[in-house]
Amino acid sequence: MNINDITSSGSRATREGFGQGLLEAGGQNPKVVGLTADLLESLQMQHFKKEFPERFFQVGIAEANMIGIAAGLATAGKIPFTGTFANFSTGRVYDQIRQSVAYSHKNVKICASHAGLTLGEDGATHQILEDIGMMRMLPGMVVINPCDYNQTKAATLAIAEYYGPVYLRFGRPAWPIFTPENQKFKIGKALQLSTGKDVTIFATGHLVWTSVEAAKQLATQGVSCEVINIHTIKPLDNEAILDSVSKTRAVVVAEEHQRNGGLGESIANLLAHKLPVPVEFVAVNDSFGESGKPLELLEKYGLSSNDVANAARRVLERKKV
Repeated sequence: MNINDITSSGSRATREGFGQGLLEAGGQNPKVVGLTADLLESLQMQHFKKEFPERFFQVGIAEANMIGIAAGLATAGKIPFTGTFANFSTGRVYDQIRQSVAYSHKNVKICASHAGLTLGEDGATHQILEDIGMMRMLPGMVVINPCDYNQTKAATLAIAEYYGPVYLRFGRPAWPIFTPENQKFKIGKALQLSTGKDVTIFATGHLVWTSVEAAKQLATQGVSCEVINIHTIKPLDNEAILDSVSKTRAVVVAEEHQRNGGLGESIANLLAHKLPVPVEFVAVNDSFGESGKPLELLEKYGLSSNDVANAARRVLERKKV
């Protein structure tokens, strides 16, 4: 698998993949229901509502109530998909998720759009960068962060078939599409995008494409990168991670999230116990975001392809010591 073989076929927002996936899941299973907290079109749930109006609930700006209703629907045998911004899907309703969903292992799918810095102009109050850490700490909660439109659609269909609480995270802006159309999504199974011998780049969400671009840049300088898409942060694919790192002995982790609590911390914990090697983190360093254009914010906060490439260079220097 050569890094230069990975190309984009166009751009669409990952939230659009969720909307299409939910529509298809509703057609496949009459138990699927949708709920939103006054953000119908932002979550691209209007397609589901139009096709299945009797299975859709607009609860208004009442996110805690939405989680409670979803828990009740799950108790009655339905498969509820809740939809609002990632900030409101987690921070605003953490108590309800913990007590009403996670504690009793309810079959609720918490679907969260507009995550991370790429929310853009809405600014720091909406750009949650702590949600992955919050959700992966909950016992039994599956945490998924797909990388493009196609993978988000596939993940949405997969979680409809999975029994148990799931946190599905996706974003606002149009983003390159580079994974296969109509793919089969396997929860907890990492996807190796390229083979390499010098350094492994583990990435999730929007930063998978950023990492592909970084690996292409490094390849022109003779650095061979193994790029792995960690779409499922919990459960983590320990086997795939350890297999790759046993070859390269150097790691970069890239994510649109705080360094604390995210994918990097999860992988570092695994490696500290099983295979200690140098690790560099590309993530937001203990800071809130701000209003701005998505790509400009990624650049400012150290999440660009150049930042991933520089992290790889640093870890290779540490590998020599």
